[in-house]
Amino acid sequence: MRVSAILSDWLSQRLDRNADQPLYRQLHGLLQQAILTHALAAGARMPSSRLLARELGLGRNTVIQVYEQLTLEGYVTCSTGRGTFVVDTSPDEMVGGTAHVLRDASATKDERAVPRPLQTRTLPLSNRGHALVEGAGVSKRQWGAFMPGVPDVSRFPVRVWTRLHNTHWRRPRLDLMTYAPGGGLPALRQSLADYLRTSRSVRCAPEQIILTTGIHQSIDLAVRLLSDPGDTIWTEDPCYWGIRSVLQISGLRVRPIAVDAEGMAPSSDDLKHPPKLVLVTPSHQYPLGCVMSLARRRTLLEFAQRHGTWIIEDDYDSEFRYSSRPLASLQGLDETGQVIYVGSFGKTLFPGLRVGYIVVPESMADNFAVASAELYREGQLIQQAVLAEFIAAGHFTSHVRKMRALYASRRKVLLDAMHAEYGNQFAVAGGDAGLHLVMQLPDDVDDTRVAARALERGIVARPLSSYYSNRASARSGLLLGYACVPDEEIGPCFQTLANAIDSVCGGVR
Repeated sequence: MRVSAILSDWLSQRLDRNADQPLYRQLHGLLQQAILTHALAAGARMPSSRLLARELGLGRNTVIQVYEQLTLEGYVTCSTGRGTFVVDTSPDEMVGGTAHVLRDASATKDERAVPRPLQTRTLPLSNRGHALVEGAGVSKRQWGAFMPGVPDVSRFPVRVWTRLHNTHWRRPRLDLMTYAPGGGLPALRQSLADYLRTSRSVRCAPEQIILTTGIHQSIDLAVRLLSDPGDTIWTEDPCYWGIRSVLQISGLRVRPIAVDAEGMAPSSDDLKHPPKLVLVTPSHQYPLGCVMSLARRRTLLEFAQRHGTWIIEDDYDSEFRYSSRPLASLQGLDETGQVIYVGSFGKTLFPGLRVGYIVVPESMADNFAVASAELYREGQLIQQAVLAEFIAAGHFTSHVRKMRALYASRRKVLLDAMHAEYGNQFAVAGGDAGLHLVMQLPDDVDDTRVAARALERGIVARPLSSYYSNRASARSGLLLGYACVPDEEIGPCFQTLANAIDSVCGGVR
């Protein structure tokens, strides 16, 4: 049998005329495979486009297009009057200059015309890559009861945002369509500085603010500039799993420090070994919700000054306090410029906005701006321009005020639902601020099993124990986000969750 006939028969068996992928793409991939596996040997003459098209029942232009693409990619070469020939793709230089033909030398010429599947292998991840993937806490679901940390994006003032957005696209400024200058758009940095000074007591000028894509990137930037692999960083225990992953992948030695009712509580032994960095959530500890006391704040600042330690303050959702005014930032108490302040608009506006910020000491501002531009090549300047106007026009503070009232109402509905099901049987932590609360379970209850049972019923409830680095001291409980759950759904959804709890606890009511 002719080689062209064998090839045509092999191709005909594999072309799927009912598939979504165009026949051109399928034919190209199959011929590419045949050449890479050396089933079509180097120097072999390809069937003419007319012949192959007739035998496959395709349009000749389709085959010509495939041949032209293979020629551009270096798989075949075309010679006018002679035909199309397979190029030798053997990696000669990689094997010491000796061409290794990957075909069975004992096979007949016709047998070698039938392509074999490509032999692929999966290379292993690096140690830190494996640790990152294995320890990942990211959820496949990012919406619904009771996903913590997610705002109600359905209440975002889309019309206002769209109007501001459209004004920039009617007559687009070319300087807003390129890479961002170091630090981000000056107008947004100015609006942010004004807002942070008045609402969070942050001491800053616009030049001290570096715009990022969120808290993860802000902390990653600070860690890269202020520490080296092997340096030690203190984190709260428990703490947000996402930040813990950022720190571990950076090569830092993460030392978890226990948290009590006043915040991070380093032991006397911890104090003997000052770290390079300390990462804290003083205004609303994540996930337990406690507030770092003034005495503990001053102690931490004095410790940092004495030992040359940097403090990274993660102020992730402090706008949402329901029993009192939002608390002043730790950075506002800093007299020596050792606090790096980070925040974002993910919870106040919507997570998909992907705009965050980092406030650095004046002496470090230029370094951070240059490093940000060098590492991340930021853009989204039109988005930043819209956000600057949104803040300057008062839409931001108005939206936060409305959402604060809404979330306070939903928090109460959830607390009422919990009380209706269990009375005062389970303690609640972090219930007067933020977008979630913690329902504490007895220590002998496996909260991971409860969360799994809940997910089977369509309810997200993150296990508290998974936020601890020291599993020996981990407490059992569930993080329940209420911000993105409509009022009328909170009660029924909690009943479903209660069934999941009872299925593990054997009926606790």
